[in-house]
Amino acid sequence: MNDISGTVQTFLETVHPYDALPQDELARVAGSFGRRELPQGAEIYAQGEVLPGLFLIEKGGVEILDANGALVSLLGPRNSFGERGLMRDGRAATTARTTGTARLLVLPVEAFRRLVSEVPAFAKFFSRGRGAEPRGSDLATRRVGDLMARDPVTCAPDTTVAAAARQMRDAHVSSLGVTDPDGTLLGIVTTRDLSHRVLAEGRGADTPVSAVMTADPSSLPPQALGTDILHLMLERRIGHVPVTEGGRLIGMITQTDLTRHQAVSSAVLIRDIALAASAAEMAETTARIPGLLRQLVGGHNAHEVTTRLITDIADAVTRRLLALAEAELGAPPVPYLWLACGSQGRQEQTGVSDQDNCLMLDDAVTEGDMGYFAQLAKYVTDGLNTGGYVYCPGDMMATNPRWCQPVRVWRDYFRGWIATSNPEAQMLASVMFDLRPIGGAAHLFGDLQAGTLAAASKNSIFTAHMIGNSLKHAPPLGLIRGFATIRSGEHRNQIDMKHSGVVPVTDLARVYALQGRLSAVNTRARLEAAIEAGVISPSGGRDLIEAYDLIAETRLGHQAARVKAGEKPDNFLAPAELSDFERSHLRDAFVVVRTMQSAVGHGKGALN
Repeated sequence: MNDISGTVQTFLETVHPYDALPQDELARVAGSFGRRELPQGAEIYAQGEVLPGLFLIEKGGVEILDANGALVSLLGPRNSFGERGLMRDGRAATTARTTGTARLLVLPVEAFRRLVSEVPAFAKFFSRGRGAEPRGSDLATRRVGDLMARDPVTCAPDTTVAAAARQMRDAHVSSLGVTDPDGTLLGIVTTRDLSHRVLAEGRGADTPVSAVMTADPSSLPPQALGTDILHLMLERRIGHVPVTEGGRLIGMITQTDLTRHQAVSSAVLIRDIALAASAAEMAETTARIPGLLRQLVGGHNAHEVTTRLITDIADAVTRRLLALAEAELGAPPVPYLWLACGSQGRQEQTGVSDQDNCLMLDDAVTEGDMGYFAQLAKYVTDGLNTGGYVYCPGDMMATNPRWCQPVRVWRDYFRGWIATSNPEAQMLASVMFDLRPIGGAAHLFGDLQAGTLAAASKNSIFTAHMIGNSLKHAPPLGLIRGFATIRSGEHRNQIDMKHSGVVPVTDLARVYALQGRLSAVNTRARLEAAIEAGVISPSGGRDLIEAYDLIAETRLGHQAARVKAGEKPDNFLAPAELSDFERSHLRDAFVVVRTMQSAVGHGKGALN
């Protein structure tokens, strides 16, 4: 053990994840650290250099620069840096230098890698990739905390059975938790108890629930699994299971909850949509999408799986509305193709989605035919709005005559946007590069996408403008190791996880698709295709995919939490809702995105 290990150990006890290490392991790690004293402006390492280990700031400040010399982060005491390169190929992914006199601790590469391989908490903290949590939505493996009803309805033990019955009726529940003033569970009373123990036995309406409740009922902790609920219900022949933590009632699981969980799946919803006879009937089905979102997120499904399944429902609604429209209006006079753009086009819909769509018509269409397609567009867009896919505020819909045109006009549109450099052309090109056929004659889309990508990629001025357009949405990074949150209004001190979170990556992926003439529309698929095509380096691409995964899953997790709390999902996340661990990793993800934006802005495409 070297002579600095004592003070280092004391310091490490205040730094996560070292504070989670056992004392003997902490002492061992402390003895591995070296210490460096550096003056202001000293270069700690340059991009591409072999790293000596993981750096930890004990005193002073450090600035992190990307390959183009742009500042991406300012770090202070207790912040680590260099882990990205160590977790990749051992070479620095950025450049680091001091902003003043600094004292740094250096954990050698061998010690760092040993901790990553032997200590799960350490590996989890320094890895931005997805964890090893199980994926899927199987009821038996879901945690009780993800299944239980929120805010259990309770009453005091001296509540009369008449008052309890009214309380259950008004709350639309079949049981009440009987608790003392501090929330400790004393018993449970159900509608069955009111029937069998009150009415059947002729007890009065003023009987206290304590006389008819099931005292000290069987309960489960929120960490229990769905299989524990099933076993308990079957063995005890009960239909209600209280969820307790420290003796306090925090939730209730019923047989109805389990049935509802099994019934909410994308396949079931799509089946119900296919059988619906009207937009109103479909709206009853799409109203269950927030529950599906919560279930998919709670089941630890990858974000691209969750958004794909939710988008599949929007596709099914659209196709069903097209079929109903044709049944009412008659057969179309010429072939047509309904396409989606925006999040539906990219198959990335979440719990918050408006509609973006258009119509391509066969070139044989006449002016007299346009009335039919105007009615078709209105029928479908109105039906989508009824189903919760609200009208596009920018009027990017098939009801706008501009977006209901013959294929030859669409070809002219794309040629014009590519040849023109004004802001509207860039915006429209960005939106329309995300087109995906939904229903109708798919051949109308034909070679339009391939031809457009080829023409656009050859136009260096257009490509440069598209790159500039992609940099308009910046990750919400504050310079002093924090987040740049919204400063005023309804969402003050929150992050817009759509426009400042996923959109910057979506924009980058679109640029890569343009540069590589890639036909993929989904953001993650574009990033993977860009790596395969050599548009971006494998290391830079992997970093960006991992950053995107974390940002997208944090956004979905926030939406699912709001659904669980009985609120509408939205895109505005308060950093205070996250743990220190989550905030640290989310910020690191935003740093990667900013670095990649800087690279594409300087014409370098990706990290080396």
